[in-house]
Amino acid sequence: MTSLFWQYSYLQVLDFLTTVAFLVLGVQEGNPVVRWAISAAPNPILGLLFIKAAAMLLGFYCFQMERVRLLRRMNLLFAIVVAWNLLALIIGGLQIAHVGSI
Repeated sequence: MTSLFWQYSYLQVLDFLTTVAFLVLGVQEGNPVVRWAISAAPNPILGLLFIKAAAMLLGFYCFQMERVRLLRRMNLLFAIVVAWNLLALIIGGLQIAHVGSI
């Protein structure tokens, strides 16, 4: 169970970093709740940190309540999100590199 929570925490960090990479590149956040938090905060990073803190509290709650199945499902969801984000960043970087070489 402890390893599931550590995996969840690690995936939250990766999601945070890939989201920051998108924001730096000017890509709008796809999740409407996160988009609202980013726009409502005095700084987009603070809004994102608020959302990630809430996600960590949810993960910790699942850990404390021994909600193993839910934590596994959230890990799978965030693993897919992070993989999608990385793929989009790589493809976007390749497109930029290709345009730059013309």
